[in-house]
Amino acid sequence: MNTAKQIPITTYGMEILRKKTTPVKEIDSKLIGFIQDMFYTMTKASGIGLAAPQVNSGISLAVVDLSEIEEYKSFKPLILINPVVTEFHGKDTAEEGCLSIPDLRADVERHSEINLRYFDLNMNEINTELKGFPARVVQHEIDHLNGILFTDLLPEEKKKEFKRKLTEIKKGRIEAEYPLRIHSGKNGYRM
Repeated sequence: MNTAKQIPITTYGMEILRKKTTPVKEIDSKLIGFIQDMFYTMTKASGIGLAAPQVNSGISLAVVDLSEIEEYKSFKPLILINPVVTEFHGKDTAEEGCLSIPDLRADVERHSEINLRYFDLNMNEINTELKGFPARVVQHEIDHLNGILFTDLLPEEKKKEFKRKLTEIKKGRIEAEYPLRIHSGKNGYRM
């Protein structure tokens, strides 16, 4: 029986998306349940990556699942606890989107290869190398853990083009096919 629940996605304008996360220190049943909720939420929103700040949590945790993409069917889902890119090589540009910024997509330059260090559910340190699309997705999620959004990486011209839409999202004038946690004023939010 699946007890995972869908968590509203925190949208652009919410302060938590701009804060650096704190490291996970221990794994307990509450965290395991939260990770299950994150995977469920990501899947229900047709996402391929989700960072804890996107579901209103300030911990250094992200999940990635590319298995719905034909080319990556065999790619094992990742639970990234306290992830850090330790080395990077090459550059490439490709289109990105974000569940916290519905309906906006843009080309973003990122490293094409990364060495990644993270911890698994037993708090064992894992070191791995990722290339291409998986490296891109992981970098996007790690950016979330550092308060960075993909729109921050865009050229000024593109930022200006997106300004009106981002303002609309920040004001709560946005809809999506999944539940949203929307900014609605100085200290408020609505779902």
